[in-house]
Amino acid sequence: MDKSNCAPAFLGIECGGTRTTALLAPGAGQTVLRAEFGPANLRLLDDACLAAHFAAVDAIRHECPAPLAGIAIGMAGARTDADRQRIRGAAAKVWPNIPCYATNDLETGLAAGDPDAKSKVAARVLILSGTGSCCFGQTSGNAAATARVGGWGHILGDKGSGYEIGLRGLKAAVYYLDRDGRWTELGRGILQSLQLNEPEELIDWVKTAGKTEISALAVQVFGAAAARDKIAADILEGAAASLAKDGFHCGLRLVKKGAPVEFLLGGSVLLKQPAFARRVRLQLRKLWPRAIVTQLARESVWGALSLAQEHFGRPGVLPATTKDISPDTSMLPTSRALSPTEQRNPRSSKLDRLPISKAVRLMIQEESKIGRALLKERRNIERVVNMVVASFRRGGRLFYVGAGTSGRMGILDATECPPTFRTPPDRVQGIIAGGQAAIWRSVEGAEDSPAAGATAIECRGVNERDVVIGIAASGRTPFVWGALLAAKAKGARTVLLAFNPHLVISKANRPDLVIAPDVGPEVLTGSTRLKAGTATKIILNTITTLAMVRMGKVLSNLMVDLAASNTKLRERAVRIVQAVTGADAPSAQAALEKSKWIVKSACQRLL
Repeated sequence: MDKSNCAPAFLGIECGGTRTTALLAPGAGQTVLRAEFGPANLRLLDDACLAAHFAAVDAIRHECPAPLAGIAIGMAGARTDADRQRIRGAAAKVWPNIPCYATNDLETGLAAGDPDAKSKVAARVLILSGTGSCCFGQTSGNAAATARVGGWGHILGDKGSGYEIGLRGLKAAVYYLDRDGRWTELGRGILQSLQLNEPEELIDWVKTAGKTEISALAVQVFGAAAARDKIAADILEGAAASLAKDGFHCGLRLVKKGAPVEFLLGGSVLLKQPAFARRVRLQLRKLWPRAIVTQLARESVWGALSLAQEHFGRPGVLPATTKDISPDTSMLPTSRALSPTEQRNPRSSKLDRLPISKAVRLMIQEESKIGRALLKERRNIERVVNMVVASFRRGGRLFYVGAGTSGRMGILDATECPPTFRTPPDRVQGIIAGGQAAIWRSVEGAEDSPAAGATAIECRGVNERDVVIGIAASGRTPFVWGALLAAKAKGARTVLLAFNPHLVISKANRPDLVIAPDVGPEVLTGSTRLKAGTATKIILNTITTLAMVRMGKVLSNLMVDLAASNTKLRERAVRIVQAVTGADAPSAQAALEKSKWIVKSACQRLL
């Protein structure tokens, strides 16, 4: 797009618990630019994180830095005038002197409805069911009145939401186990999705489970209902009735019963589950015979754009064409050749026809090549170890950032440090694109947002004392690069671990160190959980183990600072104390018990 010809633009932003979407409309008849960024709920961000999030969203103007005539921001979690003031205050730091209309994601959703339908009804009511739920209505006409039912959060409300459906699924599973002594099919699906082994483990899981994690279990309820599970069907029938009643009462607060009202169904639950939406539609028509029930035909962010135009000067001008510029890949390195991780391995071209014995031999032989490739990078790995040690000594932390397998490898290494070396849980941290849910299941599109990576760095409080290692098999994952560049801006030391030696990285974006061994093509083309995953684990193990050695947590080859938190580790602690002090087993155990199972203290006591 010709930057010099950009007319004054309007910016509409909708921030939700799953993602943030922005639309930039340069002018009548011009293409609307669209981009996605990381999630943002007002209740979960402090002012600094909120401003940083808006700064990331401003990247949409890189392609057309048009002067802004007005902005509208609809944000999940915004309820009060103080909330709206917080949004305007953060926006003013990024877009000074630009008028901003701040509201919640309900008003933007309602504004995204068909504008022609607005003149044909007395009122419109948005019934929203996603992770949470709420109803928001507005009368037609110039002096529009509004009403809200719900939106109190998952403790006080959220009837008919994904959260309530997931929670009722959990409760029903354990209720019928108690009543009938039988674990239902619904219960089996829940355990499988959570990677739990037995119902008793749910007790500990729910202690730390957040709203999003419980809401994700709604998928299991919908799946069970589709398989004709009566328990799941009853849960959904009740949820549909709750949503319809809330919508009905929201309408009654605006107009008399029987007046023409349009009910718009929105939110991921209603839009992605058509059978459930039909249940809600049927219930509504019973309660309000003249109801017009429709689904939002376009994203709610279009409502934010409409509000920006309505409040700041050009109502009703909605350009017809849209260009999606998500993700922003301008900061990504190029590659002189196809990454080895994406190339086909000629040795495995007949993998689907090889006898199992030969396939096993092939895979083991391919894995055995990793060591030679990594040895060529040993000096760079040594530099990273020294970098991490220096960070730890000045009170800094080590962060791993990755997506998919790379992110999981980082989290695995981070979670092993506290029990192995008795480090604080925040000393080594893993950040994975898509958050906690991505640890055990794929989160669609999570790795494609550099803004989400930058936001994660901001919200973890990364500073100049820290080290951030971005892990990306191809070396070009947007989430990882967003995190690395944000960490670099904070003054942290940065490292890229990739398996693509063909990367070309600009000087301005280059991390302090790049480790890019060539482990060759995968046996299964593109499956980086294989050789790239194994190589990642070896390198991360090497970095943290040798860093902890230098920090005095290892004597000889003994982990003298382990956390003896179970029977196996307490038995190991006894053997370590014996080896260090020469004491017998009873004396070593007695010293450990007196020292609260801190190995170093027990050794000092005996020596």
